[in-house]
Amino acid sequence: MFTTTNAIVLSKLRYRDNDLIIKCYTQKEGIVSYHLRGVLKSKKGNSKAAYFQLLSQLQLVTDHKSKRSLQYIKEVRIGNMYTSLHTNVLKSAIVMFLSEVLSSSLQEEEQNDTLYNYLEATLQWLDTNDSFANFHLLFLLNLTKHLGFYPDKTGKEAPYFNLNDGEFQFEKESKYAVSGENLILLKQLLGTTFDAIEEVKISSKQRQSFLSLILFYFELHLGSFKKPKSLHIFNEVFN
Repeated sequence: MFTTTNAIVLSKLRYRDNDLIIKCYTQKEGIVSYHLRGVLKSKKGNSKAAYFQLLSQLQLVTDHKSKRSLQYIKEVRIGNMYTSLHTNVLKSAIVMFLSEVLSSSLQEEEQNDTLYNYLEATLQWLDTNDSFANFHLLFLLNLTKHLGFYPDKTGKEAPYFNLNDGEFQFEKESKYAVSGENLILLKQLLGTTFDAIEEVKISSKQRQSFLSLILFYFELHLGSFKKPKSLHIFNEVFN
């Protein structure tokens, strides 16, 4: 039975000489892996390898069978044509980094329209905006809302944030308590939007420190989460 779904490419792996295995977050089935036979030698049709760049937004027609670990794609179309996401060097670095984060943090194999719509809309925002140095920080923070551990904003005036409990506290109750610049920045980001993100003034040192903090927050709450291999390069790009 053929199924049509929107999809976002999270990772790709060369298989044999001319095949690719890609992992996508799909609107209808959650995480799905596909086997693309001969895609690296194809020069025509709907199976061009260029379609499957990281975080590309696609529309797929697939022969989906629930018991099969690798699915097959019958047709592929561009769902949203990016204008800068894969050509701007800085945005390409964000794409590589976020694709790793998403590959590690998204595990569900079921439909979640709210999460899919969040990914779709924010990637389109990144593609069309020129002020994006802090984009990844707000993207990751808001992603926790969809993963089930968004900070509880109750008691936001408190002087500590407990990473393990995900809440603000008036006493330093554990080694996971955050204070100082990272706490101030957390409170600022919790109260802003992507359109206003550049109003939050952050130095490169603060940006790296807060990114390390939020990645650690992911590690605490997602047992399978692994720190992205591209983190070092990413920090150099945005230094």
